[in-house]
Amino acid sequence: MTEPGPVVIILAAGSGTRMRSKTPKVLHTLGGRTMIGHVLTAVGAVAPRRVVTVVGHGRDQVGGHVLEQVPDALLAVQETQEGTGHAVRVALEAVQDADGEVTGTVLVTTGDTPLLEGATLERLLEHHSQAAPAVTVLTGEVENPFGYGRVVRGTDGSVEAIVEEKDAEPEVAAIREINASIYAFDAAFLSRALPRLSNDNAKGEYYLTDVVALARAEDADVAAFAVDDVLQTEGANDRVQLATLAAHLNRRTLDRWMRDGVTVVDPTTTWIDVTVTLEADSTLLPGVQLLGATTVAADAVVGPDSTLKDVEVGRGAKVVRAHAELAVIAEEANVGPFSYLRPGTVVGAGGKVGAFVETKNATLGRGAKVPHLSYVGDAEIGEGTNIGAGTIFANYDGVAKHRTTVGRHARTGSNNTFIAPVEVGDGAVTGGGTVVREDVPPGALAVSAGPQRNVEGWVARRRPGSPGADAAAESESGTDDGASRAASHPADDGQAEQQST
Repeated sequence: MTEPGPVVIILAAGSGTRMRSKTPKVLHTLGGRTMIGHVLTAVGAVAPRRVVTVVGHGRDQVGGHVLEQVPDALLAVQETQEGTGHAVRVALEAVQDADGEVTGTVLVTTGDTPLLEGATLERLLEHHSQAAPAVTVLTGEVENPFGYGRVVRGTDGSVEAIVEEKDAEPEVAAIREINASIYAFDAAFLSRALPRLSNDNAKGEYYLTDVVALARAEDADVAAFAVDDVLQTEGANDRVQLATLAAHLNRRTLDRWMRDGVTVVDPTTTWIDVTVTLEADSTLLPGVQLLGATTVAADAVVGPDSTLKDVEVGRGAKVVRAHAELAVIAEEANVGPFSYLRPGTVVGAGGKVGAFVETKNATLGRGAKVPHLSYVGDAEIGEGTNIGAGTIFANYDGVAKHRTTVGRHARTGSNNTFIAPVEVGDGAVTGGGTVVREDVPPGALAVSAGPQRNVEGWVARRRPGSPGADAAAESESGTDDGASRAASHPADDGQAEQQST
């Protein structure tokens, strides 16, 4: 019979004043998740039978966020922050109130260790199960142990005590093996040890680490499980540390994807959230950010200089210097450069959204193209249709949004404006500069401008003596002496050069 999973206690009640933020410390994000979100993901790997989070500062925000990810989690409120021992006691009491007597294993961790991996917790619990001690402490060795609790071992190598920085004598402070503040406890031992903790120390707090000394006083075993990758246990107390951990997390994420067959041309300028999914043989060029639930299929190329959030990129698609959010880019489609795909955009297979194009809530059918300098909002463009340069889909009348539909294999002229709601039929054509206010039947040509009218002699009458008037006169007389014009209008030539610059 499989043993039930552990009760997991996550300590997240601290104020995090060094963050200097209105946001509780554990809710600061890196790699697409909050710090406590990363911890909850790691904890999920050990199949806990109960998760209880100790909240205090920002309890509503922190508690709400935890319940979004683990709906059946318990929230234990630590009204006053009296130390880690007090926090665990509050948590254990909450579990007892909800489930009765706590048995088996209790796993305790902190909410600000975003690099923690589920596999590490699994190994810790396996070690604890095999040794069956009262306590198993996760430890690591660091070059500079300042600020950490030191692990004091006996001559036989067993753990005798954990001494906090402020209480450490010089010989203890020199120890480089540190307490990672992650523990596995025998539940029965923990229940009787917590009420016996004292706050007679430099900080006047109830230290959870003192449980180790209580175990030794009972001649109970205390085990240690050393982790090689100590970065997993690093916390972030300010934004400098948060940025450092974010860089480590990003590099770890990139390394994993590269080993899985993804080409990352420049890892130093590429950032990928842990929630992103990539297929082998996809390529990321320099300056790429992939965020949220973005997916990139095989043979797709993203970048350079592109940011995608919650975007689906299909097989063989290309995205160049573009920004997109909540959009779909189907297989073999092309996006960019300098395009902006807003939420609700779908670019069909083989479609194109070109330079300086913005789309929103728009669907482009297979092979449809909006090559350049256009705004396409609240629109549906049919298969094989080409939208002329400088086109505006005027979707907002000042009160409500309306939709425009352009059929299959239509050809619209440059500088068109579609006044929604309007429908352009399959195979229809619109002339350059047309303002489409009414539906266009399939196969029809729509034009809105009147015939061109040329006013002869207008420049000579309205701008006599100007370079344009002289050029026109010379053209009419059959002469074209550029040198004489430059000599006769030096100021004008200089002005023209300045304007062109």
